[in-house]
Amino acid sequence: MILTDYYKGEKLPETKAKTRYDVTASTGEYEHFETMLRVKRGENIGGLSFNFGDVPDRFRFSGKDKPDMAITRGDNISSVFVPDVTLPFAFGDVNHTTDAILLIFSNDWQVIEIFIARGQRNNRRNLYHLLCDNELESEIETLRSHAKT
Repeated sequence: MILTDYYKGEKLPETKAKTRYDVTASTGEYEHFETMLRVKRGENIGGLSFNFGDVPDRFRFSGKDKPDMAITRGDNISSVFVPDVTLPFAFGDVNHTTDAILLIFSNDWQVIEIFIARGQRNNRRNLYHLLCDNELESEIETLRSHAKT
């Protein structure tokens, strides 16, 4: 399998922050997210959450394409690229790792599913094309079925 881990973020109605997504299901085995997304204060203490929104001005992108969006939790977790705005898909990589991510958005942007491909940072654009062509559907369904709430 190319895809190794899964995290489902949802915008919960009781959440006060506009860009915050609480992790409601995951395979729970990607140590980097388990550490980075852990909530230490405020709402959902002990749970996992992330922010998804515009790229903060303080982020620097020397010589790289500027991303369309970002996943953050105080620091940059991943830059997110949305090559085709007519599709509910995006890609990125996890900061300070060799891992790629693929994202699937619900129509109303209330749910973001993140799929991690460990060690595939250099193949993230190719993985995005496989996602668009439904070539990863069986792997996606396998990870969803192994997710714990």
